Amino acid sequence: MAMQTGENEQALRKILDMTRLISIVILTIHFYYYCYNAFYNWGWTSSFSDGLLGNIRNTGMFTNFHKSKFIVLGFLLISLLGAKGRKDEKLGYKTAFAYLITGMSVYFISYFALLVNTNITTIAMLYMAITSIGLLLILSGGTLLSRIIKNRHNSKDIFNKENETFPQEERLLENEYSINLPAQYYLKDKIRKSWINIINPFRALMVLGTPGSGKSYFVIRHVITQHIKKGFTMFVYDFKFDDLSKIAYNTWLKYKHLYPKPPKFYVINFDDLTRTHRCNPLEPSAMTDITDAAESARTILMGLNREWIKKQGDFFVESPINFLTAIIWYLCKYRDGEYCTLPHVIELMQVDYDNLFTLLRTEKEIEVLINPFVNAYLNDVMEQ
Repeated sequence: MAMQTGENEQALRKILDMTRLISIVILTIHFYYYCYNAFYNWGWTSSFSDGLLGNIRNTGMFTNFHKSKFIVLGFLLISLLGAKGRKDEKLGYKTAFAYLITGMSVYFISYFALLVNTNITTIAMLYMAITSIGLLLILSGGTLLSRIIKNRHNSKDIFNKENETFPQEERLLENEYSINLPAQYYLKDKIRKSWINIINPFRALMVLGTPGSGKSYFVIRHVITQHIKKGFTMFVYDFKFDDLSKIAYNTWLKYKHLYPKPPKFYVINFDDLTRTHRCNPLEPSAMTDITDAAESARTILMGLNREWIKKQGDFFVESPINFLTAIIWYLCKYRDGEYCTLPHVIELMQVDYDNLFTLLRTEKEIEVLINPFVNAYLNDVMEQ
């Protein structure tokens, strides 16, 4: 669909202005031909203009008195096709036709001015004045009529929606990772169905909107249902439990038979412990390196004290993180993590320092983390 641009409108306006100018030029030649004696008396003739007039007469334009006037009228009407006219809500067809009919009458009746029994100069001035008035009335009426027709045509589109529409993707483009959102759009006075095809969601998908704008309904639920259907494992953070959980659970029930290995469905709910599974956030099998223990320790302490997020790097923030990291990593290594749980971590931290530090120093990987605490404790004991 060709889209209308400012450049196109400007070019069209120039063409219409040129057409209107042509009509004025032809009318001027008409006056010059039929009022030649008056122009001669005024001294407005020359051999050049006479030669040019002769060539124009040879085209047959002046074989009939009204022929050139009809040509002028034709060019004028063409120039009115794209005229916008004056914006006025009170415009009506009666006003426009009144101007047009009056203008047409004056424009052609002006012929009788040439029959008046007076001097040539007066006859010429009278004829040109009446004809020009008629032409101006036709121009005014035609402009009004053009505006009225345009207003009536666009009366159902007060917000200019028609010119702001464009064709959109109507094909369903799927692959093993795609998310395909059904949509509708307006084009040429019709509501058409389309698809928003997110071919590669791994390049990041961000959904923005105010609360209640429909982010979950129009986007997120399709991401959940389509990816579960395609065999993805999903981690769904349900802020308004159980809105998204219901969607994920029912989709899992519907498509779990498509997975090579039957998947399981788990819910972690800290607000209602009767509707939750149990899990170990310090699962030892998931910790392959001491940095995993450090990340767990940092996450736990930052969650308990959010002010520490702004103070990362301070001694009094990093020290407890290092201490908790040492506790977690020791329990992760002890008996293959049999006691690596958050309750055991809390209990172990409350053991007497003599016994605790002796125990922790048996694990070489955390010795560098606890040495500052051991030294501080020994210095304190020696001072006492």
